[in-house]
Amino acid sequence: MKDDPTPITDDDLHAFVDGQLDAARIEPVLAWLQARPDDAARVLHWQAQRLALRRLARDIDLGETPPALTATLRRGAAAQRLRGVWPQAAAALLVLAVGLGIGYGGGRLGAPHGAPNSATTGTLAASPVFVQEAALAHAVFVPEKRHPVEVAASEEAHLVQWLSRRLGAPLKIPSLLDRGYRLLGGRLLPGDDAPRAQFMYENAQGRRVTLYVAVFAPGQAPSTTAFRTAHQGAETSFYWVEDRYGYALSADAGDAEIAALAREVYKQLGGA
Repeated sequence: MKDDPTPITDDDLHAFVDGQLDAARIEPVLAWLQARPDDAARVLHWQAQRLALRRLARDIDLGETPPALTATLRRGAAAQRLRGVWPQAAAALLVLAVGLGIGYGGGRLGAPHGAPNSATTGTLAASPVFVQEAALAHAVFVPEKRHPVEVAASEEAHLVQWLSRRLGAPLKIPSLLDRGYRLLGGRLLPGDDAPRAQFMYENAQGRRVTLYVAVFAPGQAPSTTAFRTAHQGAETSFYWVEDRYGYALSADAGDAEIAALAREVYKQLGGA
């Protein structure tokens, strides 16, 4: 991206995490992260920090941030960036974001409406927030050689119980062995406003597929939809919403293959 007249900066990445990025910049940022796993991992870490701060402040009425304090924090953040101490500045801005109530809102990019009879294709930037989270998590962990998952498939029963407890709803891990993919395991991840689960599968050729699961608070799920697809580069995500659950199956594979996998997952999860 050296020839890009508007390269992606840390400011862009933080704006992406805080839900303040201009709509026109979302697609370039997602492409940047997909091509740079290290930056994607940093963004995922920032999302985890943001979620932790939101949890700490959830039951506290912080009131409005005084304008003088806001200006001071911003000046301090700018000065620290110039001195090359961005992590401290990021922490200050994250605290400020909590005070201002800044962050992603449910469906800020427009959740899909209606229930189409067949799969509908769109861009990742136009998909619900949980699908973008799924694509980012896929880009971060699929290349991992030593630690692709947090809990291995050999502890599947423990994995299901642990993630069900953390997400606050019963989860089920579909089997894709008949499709040539074995379960590697799963992990707990930060989400927009609650923890998420990711399950990873791998075939004999080393291709990996991830299933990302979101559990929404009552009344907060995107509009119920049949299959939809989102594309970002070579990666495809098939996603759907069923009651309080949001599912996104992501892979670097053709639409036909990922669609067959998604329908198998859907069937095993109780879909018609």
